[in-house]
Amino acid sequence: MKNAAKKWAVITAGTKGIGKALVEKFSQEGFSILTCSRNSDDLAALQKAIVESGASAPGGAASVGANSGVECKIMKADLSVAHEVSRFAEFCLRSAPQTDVLINNAGIYLPGQIHSEPDGALEKMIETNLYSAYHLTRKLIGPMMARRKGHLFNICSTASITPYVNGGSYCISKYALHGMTKVLREEMKPHGVRVTSVIPGATRTASWEGTTLPDERFMKAEDVAAAVWAAYALSDQAVVEELVLRPQLGDLG
Repeated sequence: MKNAAKKWAVITAGTKGIGKALVEKFSQEGFSILTCSRNSDDLAALQKAIVESGASAPGGAASVGANSGVECKIMKADLSVAHEVSRFAEFCLRSAPQTDVLINNAGIYLPGQIHSEPDGALEKMIETNLYSAYHLTRKLIGPMMARRKGHLFNICSTASITPYVNGGSYCISKYALHGMTKVLREEMKPHGVRVTSVIPGATRTASWEGTTLPDERFMKAEDVAAAVWAAYALSDQAVVEELVLRPQLGDLG
């Protein structure tokens, strides 16, 4: 960590895939974690895993390492619903003295083409992939601005810079999230808050369950988490504006 002061990371959808890898990486680096998921069993399993890597902290939080002081606080929430975003934001503001890192990771992918995808596909993916990040950022970024310190990461996708068949409303939602991140980067420049678009290609997560493609066609979620940490670990005088990661063999055809 950059200094010995206790730091907090808010990471949405932290129980699976890239989100889980981010929770693990930042907690290993000494961050205390605030995270959410729609599934309480997954949250309990995540917290149990963190507890088993160290020792229990008071108040039901999880501590990584007997003397680390790292905490993991969890809340069940569906961030596609606006009032659930507000509840989670209030939980974060109440549970931690400050947010040092905010990672908007919540997302959903439903394949389809614009002309034929089911009615409601656009609304569902906009609510989850864009509105959740928009509303949570608005709730939490004010204190970062006041402190003139913090780092915001939005987990976009290569689908936010490259359209593809069967991307449909997913591409629309991710293009919008990437655009929002670019606007925030400009807005936050004078306030000392760093902003990064994370743009990963195909990553081996639950979204690809059942695929017959070999593992070497995918990145590991841990690779994405390591790259995000590296971007955070730069000095406050530097920012990675766009972090593009792809499998070594390139995008899936």
